[in-house]
Order: sequence, then C-alpha cells, then structure tokens
Amino acid sequence: MIDLYYWPTPNGHKITIFLEEAGLEYRIHPIDISAGDQFKPDFLAISPNNRMPAIIDQSPDDGGAPISVFESGAILIYLAEKTGRYLPSELRGRKTVLEWLMWQIGGLGPMAGQNHHFVQYAPESVPYAIERYVNETNRLYGVLDKRLEGREWIADEYSIADMAIYPWTVNHQGQRQQLDDFPNLKRWFEAMRQRPAVITAYEKAAPWSQRSAVTEEGKKLLFGQTAQVCQGR
Repeated sequence: MIDLYYWPTPNGHKITIFLEEAGLEYRIHPIDISAGDQFKPDFLAISPNNRMPAIIDQSPDDGGAPISVFESGAILIYLAEKTGRYLPSELRGRKTVLEWLMWQIGGLGPMAGQNHHFVQYAPESVPYAIERYVNETNRLYGVLDKRLEGREWIADEYSIADMAIYPWTVNHQGQRQQLDDFPNLKRWFEAMRQRPAVITAYEKAAPWSQRSAVTEEGKKLLFGQTAQVCQGR
C-alpha cells in the first residue's frame, strides 16, 4: 500500500500516472495547497520542503518500517526501482531516462511553472516576465519535439520520463503554446493522453480538480512564502 499525499497539479499527476501504470494499490490523502495543508506538521514530517506530492510506502522492500519519500522525481525513481518497471536497469538506457527526467525537473517544470504564474496568477501584468517564460517554454517544447523525431517515446521504451513530462504539457494552451507547431510532440502527447492509466489518473483527480487550483487566499500562501512565513505557521 502506498499512501499518496496529493493535489491535482502536474507534479501530483506524475505520481498517479505511475501508480496506475504499475497497478500499485494506493490511497490518496488530499493536500489542499490553497488552504495551507502543506504547512501542517504531520505533512512537514514527510515533506520538509512544504511541497506535495509525497508518499509513504507501507511495505518497503527491505521489510523495515514504512518509508516516506518527497519530491516528485525522487518518488518516481523510488517507485520504478521498487517495481522494476519504467526505468531500465542497464547503464545506457537508465542514463537516458534519468537525463530526461532531470530535464523536466530542472527545465520544463520550473519554466512552465513561472509561465503559469506570470500569465495566469500575477496580480499585475509584467510583459517582460511573460515574454521571458513563454519564450523559454517554447524553446523547451522545441527541444522535446526534436527528441521525439522518429521516436515513439522519449527514451527507447515508455518510462518515468514520459510520465514526468506529460503533465507539464497538458496546459499548453494556458502556456501560450500551440501543439501544431511541434508535430512530434503532438503525436506523443496524443499517445500519452489516450493511455488507459493516464485517463484513470486524471479521473482520480476529479473530486478536487473542479475546485479552483489557486484561490485569492491561496495566492498569499503560495506566492508569499519566506523561511519565516513557513516556520511561523
């Protein structure tokens, strides 16, 4: 049993996609990031960075006490190693999957995240920031499109790299990107969107995805954090 601490964001969707693909039993504990659930002491005990997702593996492979894991990339690697799926064991294949996983964690995720912030959430329009992050998102889409030329999946086989990257492309219109400009990415996107496990993962988000992802009060929590603010809650 995997306990998943989750909210329906791109990073949250990464983990439900894996769990559905692997057929692992799990239960969702919603962490409402607009209500400040991420600051509660019980959650901070397993996710000291105030961020979801996080998991607790109730039956770790070493037979010991439950193991908690935070940060979405670390969770994907942990689950892939636990199940022996979606991360090759041989040197070169593993290297490639980890490269593209880190590309998402260090590139597409942060840049698209800033894109979302300045396009959708900033209290006032900042044209320079909007142009900067929309253009960088566009560049990264181009990198991914080139990678997918002649390939069905990002690595040689379907992997945690695909699972990590896809949720960050779902809101391409909100990021001011047109998939028609990236035909290889568009083909891959449609293949991902139609996978049964991906469909189910997004269906699992339904109880919470109908709510506003970020409320006005939530913006104060999400976008005004400092060390003192986090420690003081």
